[in-house]
Amino acid sequence: MSTIMQKIKEIEDEMAKTQKNKATSHHLGLLKAKLAKLRRDLLAPPTKGAGGGAGEGFDVTKSGDSRVGLVGFPSVGKSTLLNKLTGTFSEVASYEFTTLTCIPGVITYRGAKIQLLDLPGIIEGAKDGKGRGRQVISTARTCNCILIVLDAIKPITHKRLIEKELEGFGIRLNKEPPNLTFRKKEKGGINLTSTVTVTHLDLDTVKAICGEYRMHNADITLRYDATADDLIDVIEGSRIYMPCIYAVNKIDQITLEELEILDKLPHYCPISAHLEWNLDGLLDKIWEYLDLTRIYTKPKAMNPDYDDPVILSSKKRTVEDFCVRIHKDMLKQFKYALVWGSSAKHKPQRVGKEHELEDEDVVQIVKKI
Repeated sequence: MSTIMQKIKEIEDEMAKTQKNKATSHHLGLLKAKLAKLRRDLLAPPTKGAGGGAGEGFDVTKSGDSRVGLVGFPSVGKSTLLNKLTGTFSEVASYEFTTLTCIPGVITYRGAKIQLLDLPGIIEGAKDGKGRGRQVISTARTCNCILIVLDAIKPITHKRLIEKELEGFGIRLNKEPPNLTFRKKEKGGINLTSTVTVTHLDLDTVKAICGEYRMHNADITLRYDATADDLIDVIEGSRIYMPCIYAVNKIDQITLEELEILDKLPHYCPISAHLEWNLDGLLDKIWEYLDLTRIYTKPKAMNPDYDDPVILSSKKRTVEDFCVRIHKDMLKQFKYALVWGSSAKHKPQRVGKEHELEDEDVVQIVKKI
């Protein structure tokens, strides 16, 4: 572990010393690839014989329709926020490291059950295995949305440090996956093509990065001005792209002028967990970022059930996804579906399994006889 840490430190020092220009881009790309590989080795779970393991309180069973992880430095108010939102007791104190395990709580909002996880306070160097950083961020990777809780008195420094820790762990916040294709082949060397003008990557840099991963034959197509980091992310393949909200807590302790400055931050939501200010606004933002779709069921000759919707992800919201969510055997008996709502051209519309549903549609499944 210490030798990997030393190598990471050496590479980071060399990157800090190297000037960024066209002449050094090839060298920096190679260093970034080496750094990504070392980080992956460092964060790989230890083998059973080596001791350690997940740690008490981290194997939290996923429940509900979606999962939101509360990430932040110690004593920024994560536990208070969880208590106010869910009524779950997570130990609260004004000193650091009160929460030592992962505390789950569930809220029902707009018919969806959303699991909130109060993760232990993150510390600088978590991505390098310090503290319980590995377990904290591993659990964060399983979430559908990250809620970074910041202290209003020092939000910008905390924000940058936490982003750096999460980035180092392969979590990409509020970003889309790189729009490039990487296809390995048997022979023919490295072939780089682009549909736009490229300023960050050239063939030598791409060859150096691929060589570090022992890939000497591949077709790479860039559809935008990609960087060395984007190429490394695609090669590594273990990156997670998720939405993130910055909940700036303790706004009762700052002036109105300071609040107006913070208001310019993207993905930001000002709150005071202790005084319960703007918690409704935070829940609205969580709902918006989770991007869920509510579908109401309608049994034959009965009114729709508006109290217990079936919750689908906006990326998987076909009639087939709806059937699988209710019961996997339902598809075997599926004949067609009747749909009322914004996705239907007429009310009701008879549709097949591939029909895409919209939020608050009503669906009746007709089975084979």
